[in-house]
Amino acid sequence: KARGYASSREQSLFENEIPENVYDALIEAVHRHLPAMHRYLALRKKALGLDDLHFYDIYTPILPDVDMGVDYETACSMVQEGLKPLGAQYGADLAHAFTDGWIDVYENQGKTSGAYSWGAYGTHPYVLLNYENTLDNLFTLAHELGHAMHTFYSDKNNSFLNSEYPLFLAEIASTTNEAIVLDQLKKKFSDKEKLMALCNYQLEQIRGTVFRQTLFAEFEREIHKMAMDGEALTEEAITAVYRRLNEEYYTGCEVDDNIAIEWMRIPHFYRAFYVYQYATGYSAAVAFSRRVLSGDADKLQQYLGFLSAGCSDEPLAILRRAGVDMESPEPVEECLKTFEETLALLEKLMEE
Repeated sequence: KARGYASSREQSLFENEIPENVYDALIEAVHRHLPAMHRYLALRKKALGLDDLHFYDIYTPILPDVDMGVDYETACSMVQEGLKPLGAQYGADLAHAFTDGWIDVYENQGKTSGAYSWGAYGTHPYVLLNYENTLDNLFTLAHELGHAMHTFYSDKNNSFLNSEYPLFLAEIASTTNEAIVLDQLKKKFSDKEKLMALCNYQLEQIRGTVFRQTLFAEFEREIHKMAMDGEALTEEAITAVYRRLNEEYYTGCEVDDNIAIEWMRIPHFYRAFYVYQYATGYSAAVAFSRRVLSGDADKLQQYLGFLSAGCSDEPLAILRRAGVDMESPEPVEECLKTFEETLALLEKLMEE
């Protein structure tokens, strides 16, 4: 308040010039689609043959391991083939990642775990992988190359000052790549087990990135409001809020005492009002992937314009010019409808 903001949330969102209604609209949209999440939990419970579903069961595979045949060379081919809808120029630029030493592929002694993309203005991006022959790692490759190409085009088309895209936009290109490759692989594989594995992967991505992160966002909104209203933020009070939200989002799953205090271990809460951007970014990515896959040349050019925009304008304006309006409910609704469609397909396949 001393700095002229009505709330801590307004101050946090101001950094990226995001109005609070975008945050609230995300939560409202997810609540409208919670029945689909509850259906997914019921499917998991049935597939695992459980009387009671606990949170640790959500992370248990419900399908047997499927050999997708994705050694690194195969994954490179699948990603390049899958991203052909992004056009010939994108494909030619992407090819440099594989031929010009952008990617450090395998695990090595002393090498940091995980996967990353990083760049410095004036040179090409670098991608750090620890590749294993799994479906997850195939999508990690597509994801990190999405970051790399976003950086490549932002640097190429902007001055140094306008080249670094903001956090609100940072996960969109990477997730768009995943969504496009996933769609292409669904069309490629007629094998039931492989198609089920792809559906399950997509459902888990949306569950973890949209539903779970929105729960976190709603939790932050409630806790900060309690503080603004002068309520005591005791462990009991905070735990009660977190338990209630988990019971709403994960109806049909036992909210154990350990889950009720999970909020204590989430490091993102120390950076207030940060996590909602995972959900908005994923939703924007689904919207972009659908636009690109429509085959409309103008929509493709709009997306390539987004990749080239850097931080030359405020994030919402960059997205609007590219055809995705995050101040409307449409991108989030489109993403959650994708969840429902994929869930229906997996339910059908598992019944056959």
